[in-house]
Amino acid sequence: MSDKRRIHFVSLGCAKNRVDTEVMLGVAGLEGFEHVADPSDAQVIVINTCGFIGPAKEESVDTILAMGAMKDEGACEQLVVAGCLSQRYPEELAEEMPEVDHFLGSSDMLELGKVLRGEGERMMVGHPAHYTMSAEAPRVLSQTGHHAYVKIAEGCNRSCSFCAIPSFRGKQRSRAIPDLVREAEALAQAGVVELSLISQDTVSYGRDLEGKPDLAQMTAALAEVDGIEWVRLHYLYPERLTAPLLKLMAEHPKVLPYVDMPLQHASTPMLKRMRRGHGGDRLRKVVDRLREAVPDLVFRTSFIVGHPGETDEDFQELVDFVKWAEFDHVGVFLYSPEDDTRSGAMTEDFVPAKVAKKRHRELMRTQRPISRAKLKSRIATELEVVVDGVSDESDYLLEGRWWGQAMGVDGKVYLANGDAQPGEIRKALVTGAADYDLMADLLGPDGEWSPPPGTARPRKRKVRLRTV
Repeated sequence: MSDKRRIHFVSLGCAKNRVDTEVMLGVAGLEGFEHVADPSDAQVIVINTCGFIGPAKEESVDTILAMGAMKDEGACEQLVVAGCLSQRYPEELAEEMPEVDHFLGSSDMLELGKVLRGEGERMMVGHPAHYTMSAEAPRVLSQTGHHAYVKIAEGCNRSCSFCAIPSFRGKQRSRAIPDLVREAEALAQAGVVELSLISQDTVSYGRDLEGKPDLAQMTAALAEVDGIEWVRLHYLYPERLTAPLLKLMAEHPKVLPYVDMPLQHASTPMLKRMRRGHGGDRLRKVVDRLREAVPDLVFRTSFIVGHPGETDEDFQELVDFVKWAEFDHVGVFLYSPEDDTRSGAMTEDFVPAKVAKKRHRELMRTQRPISRAKLKSRIATELEVVVDGVSDESDYLLEGRWWGQAMGVDGKVYLANGDAQPGEIRKALVTGAADYDLMADLLGPDGEWSPPPGTARPRKRKVRLRTV
């Protein structure tokens, strides 16, 4: 084992949190620490927590307790808790968890250096507005070497009734385009070919900056970076998208015709309760406009069920909307009552947990055949696939994602034939489909298909879909 001091990281929650963890990984490397995968081998353990909703907070607390046991059972000398949970509840955690040696907030990643040098206080939770990610941050990628999230802004200016994030992440702070381009160039030089652009409210990018550069300008600038092949947009608010942005998604060879836009509900009374600033009619217009402007669009969205005041009629309107819209990917979340939110105070309109869970199951059942039909419509077609590596399912399979699948959330493409290295973007012939995944064979450099002897070429399926 190396003579270097050893550190272990646990990253919980969203992709934005993962970027913060990767910055702390870089800080640890600059301080001479070696990252280890086994927490029992680490002298320092850092947990980057999530404090968004109840289940995430429970997972964070359980992880802190489990890692705290390493101070008795393993080599751990210092336990550090960072991120949203400690930003949101610093005093409570400090009082209830004496095993934690240091607390950092959601904007204190660079302060980890002081902790590792022995210069840190126990409570080091700063103000969220004091930090914005920059290209100079000492970031180390923690997943594949060919995909990276790029955090284009911090914080959020929205006032959705169910969300506490602005209270502990602060107001929106966009990064300047030149800074983002520098980060993209460094990532490309390190072998990254796919960028996923993330923030709390991506469509509002640049509104807080001098000159008000917009999302289309920034996306176009990143797509021009040599070595970057795919640029993907996440977490857009459902408002009117600009013509230049739609044109980019429809025509630019590197800006994927993929949009991740959490709609949250479809019933006008529910959207009003959620303080979303629009009604159900707006959402139908947004969906239609996107489909018309970007013919090959892949649309991902998410919804909340069980929000206070959600009636059977509201939920049925949501089900009907999902059937009508035929989204490619749908995530469904159970409402979680949160401190310091308007929805959390709506106790008189509480939806029983049993009812909310039933609605969750029904909405997922509604989406499953839509997803299956859309994927079956891809059988016998050729798609561009980025190879992620050897499959978790079998050492005899590679796995990757076609451009309509985002990292970690949208399913996979299992590649049964052909050889490739992680990070290669290759043409593949789709041979089969399941509810959320595809089977495919990699094609040769000249588009040739080389399956096992006796294998018949797949035939195009006839699938009835409104949007395909």
